[in-house]
Amino acid sequence: MSAPLVLAADVETELVEKRSRFLTRLHRVSAVDEVDALVRAARREHPDARHHCTALVIGETAEHAEVNRSSDDGEPSGTAGMPMLQSLLHAGLVDTLAIVIRYFGGVKLGAGGLVRAYTAGVEQALAAATVLRRTELVVAELEVSLAEIGIAENAVRIWAAAHGGQVEPTTYSSRAATLTVLVDPEQVEDLAADTARWSSGRVAVHEAGRRIADRPL
Repeated sequence: MSAPLVLAADVETELVEKRSRFLTRLHRVSAVDEVDALVRAARREHPDARHHCTALVIGETAEHAEVNRSSDDGEPSGTAGMPMLQSLLHAGLVDTLAIVIRYFGGVKLGAGGLVRAYTAGVEQALAAATVLRRTELVVAELEVSLAEIGIAENAVRIWAAAHGGQVEPTTYSSRAATLTVLVDPEQVEDLAADTARWSSGRVAVHEAGRRIADRPL
């Protein structure tokens, strides 16, 4: 199962099909309450639009979403919301709301044309969006003496820069300092080996838990 994707920022695009305008908005969301407010805002901003169709995925993965729903908002059943939802699921996005605002242009598109237009609207917005990969990282901790803190911080930052790790602020006690690095699970052994090398075996890496982080692709 691939790691899910999330939006780095909201995005809006426009598609014109036989004089109908399709304005597509993608929003990053985490709760249904946010969704309802965003849909109400779209209706207020575009009161003359004929349809405000939606698709929503909230959950840990697209395959096992906590919330997975869509609305045709007056379009023929299955021609708007479901194609939009399928586009989000196919892209692997979670915690995402898609709203397509349609201004009717006077030419009927037919069921097939509507499916193609709503699908194309969402796919166009997805192509314009910046996405992040939601990843489970290991919280790796290194306890070092205060005398070694300078060497340790330098070594850890060099390793993290080379391996995509995220260095957290160092914490201190009266006798020691703790360095924390967020790393991919498969890189813990590499960090441990590097730590053993620069510390001549005096410092060990301890796993202090897991954390979910959204990282660039």
